[in-house]
Amino acid sequence: MTHPFLDLAPLTAAHFASIERRVAALLSTEQDVVITQGEALLPLEGCIRSGARPGSTALNVVTGPYGQTFGDWLRDCGATVVDLAVPFHTAVTAAQVEGALAEHPEIDFVSLVHAEAATGNTNPVAEIGEVVRAHGALFYLDAVASIGAEPVLPDAWGVDMCIIGAQKAMGGPAGVSVVSVSERAWERFAANPRAPRRSYLSLLDWKERWIDGGRRALPHAPAQLEMLALEACLERIEAEGLDALMARHAAAAAATRAGALALGGGLEPYVYEAADAAPVATTLRSPAGVDASELVARALAVDPSLPLIAGGGALAKEMIRVNHYGAAANRDVVRSSLEALGTALDATGRTADPRAALRAVTEVWA
Repeated sequence: MTHPFLDLAPLTAAHFASIERRVAALLSTEQDVVITQGEALLPLEGCIRSGARPGSTALNVVTGPYGQTFGDWLRDCGATVVDLAVPFHTAVTAAQVEGALAEHPEIDFVSLVHAEAATGNTNPVAEIGEVVRAHGALFYLDAVASIGAEPVLPDAWGVDMCIIGAQKAMGGPAGVSVVSVSERAWERFAANPRAPRRSYLSLLDWKERWIDGGRRALPHAPAQLEMLALEACLERIEAEGLDALMARHAAAAAATRAGALALGGGLEPYVYEAADAAPVATTLRSPAGVDASELVARALAVDPSLPLIAGGGALAKEMIRVNHYGAAANRDVVRSSLEALGTALDATGRTADPRAALRAVTEVWA
């Protein structure tokens, strides 16, 4: 008995390469683009282990939990790490990055997360890129959450390693990810004796066996279903239009923030300034004396399908996250999420105003 998902012809090298070209167009990049066969942590770690080494000094910008992870990887590679940490309720500035580079002129690698979905902030990559380019360091960017929700332009911003995943704003699969690599990043990888080789983490294997070979023979069997899902995702983005997709995410973020403020009940935006808030997720501070994880549980009891989650780790008691990315960047989803949070607040004895929240969502979205 045949099955449409299981009895598929093998994915050819030409088909694989055609999907890479579509991703390159999404990123407006002339750099080499490689689709890696795993979740985005694969190229995120692979790039650090390829580019960092003993004797190098890295500036690691920490605006959320992923920045902390990158610092751990960099130290594990033997690099000296200068952490530039800012409160999770704000964004880093180009001036802060410039100051750190001036204080440590030996820095040759800069790691940054564009949008931190976990904390709800986004960083001004274009301005930071100018500073990093002037300094001459390699620029590594985690754009997994931001791609599709806000501009991601590695060439224009001077990004040497730009890693994206399809599972958030793109509304695609989680099992494949993509990295664009500049020529000088490839040179850095090749000159690093500790860069992974003959390894699943190796980007150099893709360079030598795939790119340099004219993309005629894949290094290994691709994750076929995920690749086809990525292709379908790209087709959907092309049909909607990237500008329209980004506008939908911006509307969802603005409407959620305005709706939460109108809802009341003690909820406040976790990220202080709207300009620093990411378009993929709005984080809210739970009212004093109310456990955020319990509030989320009450809201999900109203509708378990809502994209609501409590903050991770130490933030679980104080942060609520409304994930409005991909299909959830939708006015009805935002409205339902705020209504459920209003019901949950009422159950804790707080006075919320769901009607005001819904009016605010409608006005902002329009």
